[in-house]
Amino acid sequence: MNFLDNILGRLHRMGDQPVLQEVRNGHLAVKMGQELSELVTTAANFLQEAGIKKGERCALLAHNSVRWVALDLALIGRGIISVPLYARQAPNELVAMMKDCKPSLLCCGEESLRDAVTRAWPDAPRRVLFDEIFAQTRRDIGSPLPVELSPSDPVTIIYTSGTSGEAKGVILTVGNLNHMLACTTARLDLLMRSRQEPDRVFHYLPLCFAGSWILLLTSLSRSSVLTLSTDLAKLADEMRLADPHYFLNVPTVLERMRTGVRDQLAKRGGLAFKIFQKGEAAWLRRQAGEARGSDAIWLGLANRIVFPAVRRKLGSNLKALICGSAPLAKETQLFFQMLGVPVLQVYGLTETTAICTMDDPRRVTAGCVGPAIDGVEMRLGEAEEILVRGSNIFPGYWNRPEETARVLRDGWFHTGDQGEVDSAGNWRIIGRLKNLIILSSGHNIAPEPIEEKLLRQLPGSHQMVLVGNGRNSLSAIVTGEVPSERVQAALDAINGQLPHYKKIRAFHIEREPFTIESGLLTANGKLKRDAIAARFASQIEELYREKVT
Repeated sequence: MNFLDNILGRLHRMGDQPVLQEVRNGHLAVKMGQELSELVTTAANFLQEAGIKKGERCALLAHNSVRWVALDLALIGRGIISVPLYARQAPNELVAMMKDCKPSLLCCGEESLRDAVTRAWPDAPRRVLFDEIFAQTRRDIGSPLPVELSPSDPVTIIYTSGTSGEAKGVILTVGNLNHMLACTTARLDLLMRSRQEPDRVFHYLPLCFAGSWILLLTSLSRSSVLTLSTDLAKLADEMRLADPHYFLNVPTVLERMRTGVRDQLAKRGGLAFKIFQKGEAAWLRRQAGEARGSDAIWLGLANRIVFPAVRRKLGSNLKALICGSAPLAKETQLFFQMLGVPVLQVYGLTETTAICTMDDPRRVTAGCVGPAIDGVEMRLGEAEEILVRGSNIFPGYWNRPEETARVLRDGWFHTGDQGEVDSAGNWRIIGRLKNLIILSSGHNIAPEPIEEKLLRQLPGSHQMVLVGNGRNSLSAIVTGEVPSERVQAALDAINGQLPHYKKIRAFHIEREPFTIESGLLTANGKLKRDAIAARFASQIEELYREKVT
């Protein structure tokens, strides 16, 4: 039995029990197991009637929805390779991906998405709307699901974010998914232990991203009710409505949650805020092994009076927050741990079926991303690069044999990430090889840790990018409405902790934040460093001409 057989069998067994729901206008639109199963059958019959055969590609361009899920399962069941695309991405970038994989069909959730692609690519393949696919339930001809699938059969092509160049299509197979879903299910079993009720899972990240898709398939593979957010502007309200046991996050959202808690308490002021501040300081000193005599008193008060109230606002059922896609500040992980909500970190790439490591809920080390998952080997190569091998490793990039050979060598996948591992097997990510800044002095600098420190020093800033390749010192580009004197104060504070070659000597403030639409962020919000350097070439040149000494 493969992962899809398990999911489809579960939907059949669930019958009139809820498995998936959307938040619509403040209410939950629930789909029972049988209802979702019928939607999958409807989509599968449409694909059969459209003449799309096993091994062909089908692009899926839509926002998260129950129908997205049903169509994706139908594609897998028909042996058609799903190519999920990000609905917010620029049309020209979407077109480049589709021209690369040559889909036989483009399925769009909305007319506006279809029309944007048509304008950018008038000769695009057949375009159909979800409304057409799910127009009727074609039960009279029976279900064509599933075709026979072998472990080596491709399931999807997911395009990488392309931080430093053209996006590449990552092929993932049935075997990759069989292994990964067994691992994620086992880790969630440790978190939820012997619960008899279904897991309550909330989900707001786009399903076209590998980690997000893995959570979806994991939820469908186990006893869960997955709630899909449909309005990021109402994320807090939707999260309260779903009242989940856990949900997947990116660091930015957790940072905002942390800031929001502190800001609300600060506005109220009074004794509660004082206890919170004193309790937090005591907690952090205890974690650093620097506890003071009075810390036990303040921490005791905070644990009785303030922390439980804050935790209840995060959710009455919340057992953990899961975080991936980028390094999470240790202080943020400790903040939620202080409130009694562990943050379980996950590390991986699309090429590793989204995951290499996962925190063990029983043993979480703040600042680390956990140990390697079962069946996965990890070691350090040259320049502290993380190398991985196992059943989670992709077979290659679509139509890019040279790129595949470059990253898959002697059975090991070369991640391009730099890391370190402790004696307990917990991994920490310290940078990315491609992002290294090499000064004219020959010093190699990973920018990410410094950028993270500066962002924490500068509330109100959106992004921080260090530059200086080939120069004699570092400079920074800061986005957001922050006055120059505050930026300078933050630099002074950070520079005092850094060796001479890592000190930041100049900065440029850009009021408008980088966005996906401007071409300066990838589809999952990572910095496109090469594009930023090119866009701000004149400003960078000015920094070194006038300010850097």
